[in-house]
Amino acid sequence: AAPMTESDVEILARETCFQGYFRVDRYRLRHRLFSGGWSGEITREVFERGHAVGVLPYDPVSDEVVLLEQFRVGALAGGFPCWQTEIVAGIIDEGESPEEVARRETMEEAGCTVQELLPICSYLVSPGGTSESVTLYCARVDCAGVGGIHGLPHEHEDIKVTVVPWDKARRLLDRNEVRNAVTIIALQWLALNRDTVRRRWLQPID
Repeated sequence: AAPMTESDVEILARETCFQGYFRVDRYRLRHRLFSGGWSGEITREVFERGHAVGVLPYDPVSDEVVLLEQFRVGALAGGFPCWQTEIVAGIIDEGESPEEVARRETMEEAGCTVQELLPICSYLVSPGGTSESVTLYCARVDCAGVGGIHGLPHEHEDIKVTVVPWDKARRLLDRNEVRNAVTIIALQWLALNRDTVRRRWLQPID
């Protein structure tokens, strides 16, 4: 059988039921069933916050990554540590490409200039309730002199930036001390691909 697509969904109604810092839309819909025919009418709310970019800054020469620490209200509400160890991340504004956001946010949040971007993946954050996706990159940076407090005051950002040796970052991951998906995915990707990345970025220039 052919895979299901958007043509197998009928949207009966869509309305915005909340508009604040984020937006919540309510859908009434039905969809085709794997066994044939159509489902009954389903009502679902969808959390709309745009689409994001995540960046893991990595220095292949020193074998270090740049990690951030900042307050997250969702972690507070969920009973997790509310100062989260994270990578660089930001929302894609209208007219921006993911690559532009990656370069801008890496400078704003970590004080690093991106030398090269390697795509990691693009994924849905929580498809059962939000349309948000993350486009994830590994960025080549020079960690010399990186650190301190960064972020934009008008966005209430208070971001502690730390350069972390890869071995220590890997231990944070292994001890379950990283508690958010974007950072876990990025660090796991580097764990799998670090040798390849270093060979690529450290090869002599002709």
